[in-house]
Amino acid sequence: MAQLTIQVPDELANRLEPILHRLPELLAQLLETNTSTTSALINSLDTPATYMEVLDFLIQQPTPEEIAKFKVLSQAQTQLENLLEKNRLGTITQTENNELDIYEQLDQLMTLLKARAYSVINDQ
Repeated sequence: MAQLTIQVPDELANRLEPILHRLPELLAQLLETNTSTTSALINSLDTPATYMEVLDFLIQQPTPEEIAKFKVLSQAQTQLENLLEKNRLGTITQTENNELDIYEQLDQLMTLLKARAYSVINDQ
């Protein structure tokens, strides 16, 4: 079974605490019983395409080998480089800065996933 770690505001964490043991079941129900509504909700968020690309990859339950080899599309890399350049020049907007934050979070997530995948591969 995969383990996911997410950061949520303290208030939300307090609200989730009583149902924490049921969270995987509730998430599965949300995804399975209302796929079109869930997709619409996810797509309605101001979410960079790269984030959706990573989510789509992870939802396929990739093997450790597939995780180790995963790379985002070159378009995402170009967008990241543009955002980093704007940040360096001090011309980045708040919206772009928020997007850059998402890229940084994704990078941390994928780094941890790949490290874990390599560990699993090496233990085989």
